[in-house]
Amino acid sequence: GDEGWTVADRRTTHSTTPVPDGRPVLFADDYGFHYGDVWYRARLTGATGLERVSLSYRTGADGLLMAWLDGVPLGSHQPDGAGDGKGTWTGTAAFELPEDLRAGLRRAAGSGAGEGSKGGEGDAGAVLSVLVRRTQHGQDAYREARGLTSAAFEGASPEVRWRIMGATAPDPVRGPLNNGGLYGERHGWHLPGYDDAGWERVDPAALPGGDRRQGVTWYRTTFRLDVPPEIDASVGLRLDGSPFRGTGAHRVQVFLNGWNLGTYVGGRTGAPHTFVLPNGILRTRAAANTLALAVLSGGGAPSGPGAVRLELLGGAAGGVPVKPVPSPGRRGG
Repeated sequence: GDEGWTVADRRTTHSTTPVPDGRPVLFADDYGFHYGDVWYRARLTGATGLERVSLSYRTGADGLLMAWLDGVPLGSHQPDGAGDGKGTWTGTAAFELPEDLRAGLRRAAGSGAGEGSKGGEGDAGAVLSVLVRRTQHGQDAYREARGLTSAAFEGASPEVRWRIMGATAPDPVRGPLNNGGLYGERHGWHLPGYDDAGWERVDPAALPGGDRRQGVTWYRTTFRLDVPPEIDASVGLRLDGSPFRGTGAHRVQVFLNGWNLGTYVGGRTGAPHTFVLPNGILRTRAAANTLALAVLSGGGAPSGPGAVRLELLGGAAGGVPVKPVPSPGRRGG
């Protein structure tokens, strides 16, 4: 459940972004979440008749919003344009509820409403879940809001109670910008030593596509390099992109030995990209490496990362010895 999430009910903000009249503050920074992805959950009481949900949000570059109602995907949205020139992109996602979801709200209200209840207000409440990325700020706009800014409902006027969850305590070695608020990040799925024995095995040939579903899908693997000590080699990780280009939002967050190396942004273009794997973080001398990929997919995009492979970017005799960078794994518990 979301009992441990932060209640989002503030009425004042430290941001320069105005708060909509009569609405709670939903800006991520006001609740201590300043980087990465943030999750919101809203419990809607009296949502019978709900037809449309509109969600306004603000992000940094390559932003993305995905929403679900009672676990049913409503869709995804990406901001258009070049932003405001200071590192902020804004968008409003408007989602029409499918008829079967509307019918489910009516049934839930009917079964939960006792005698004398008004307009289905006795129902147990629907749950709206929203994922927003990315919440980083431009250098000159560090007080601009990030995350959701407001929500509007058509067809019903539910009572709304919001909660928010983002990144946990900063990584003591890799720093506060290494992790965001994805469930897998909060539970160490990107770290060496995480026990993934219970995860489903995936044929590498199936990686390019994967199922088409809205959400976050994690992939983990280990590999070993044995570069001779007299050779200085530069290695990259190449993501060829989804073969289903232009089908919707697609992001791949790349972690090597727990270090966040950046994000592949697919979807509209699906162009290949190579991430340089820095020696030191990359173990090249007869040692194991852990690669973790978090794939965010929405709007019909595949849940696979596309074709993934290592490639040699260059090599030379000699070079400067590189000491391994500390890359602690997941602690027990």
